[in-house]
Amino acid sequence: MSTQTLEQRVESLERRVTILEELPAKVDRLSTEISQLRTEMRAEFSAMREESQTRDADTRRVLREEIRANRDALSAQMRTLHEEVIARIAVIQERSARRRRKAR
Repeated sequence: MSTQTLEQRVESLERRVTILEELPAKVDRLSTEISQLRTEMRAEFSAMREESQTRDADTRRVLREEIRANRDALSAQMRTLHEEVIARIAVIQERSARRRRKAR
C-alpha cells in the first residue's frame, strides 16, 4: 500500500483535478492563438507573394528597357559599320579601276 496518508492522497488528487479542469481553457486559448497565427501568416505570405510579383514585374520592365536601349545602340553601331564597309568597298573599287586604267 501507499505510505501517503489519505489526506495527502486526496490533496494530490484535488491538485490534479484542478490542473485537469484548467486544461480545456488552455486548449481553447491555444486554439485561438493558432488561429490568429494562421491568419497573420496567411496575410504575410500574401503580402510577400504580392511584393515578389511586383519586383518581378519591375525587373522585367527594367530588362525590357535595357534590351531596347542596347538594341538601339547596337543597331546604330551596325549602321555605322555598314556605311564604313560600303565606303571601303567603294575605295577599293576605285583603286582597282585606277589600276586597270593604268595597266591599259
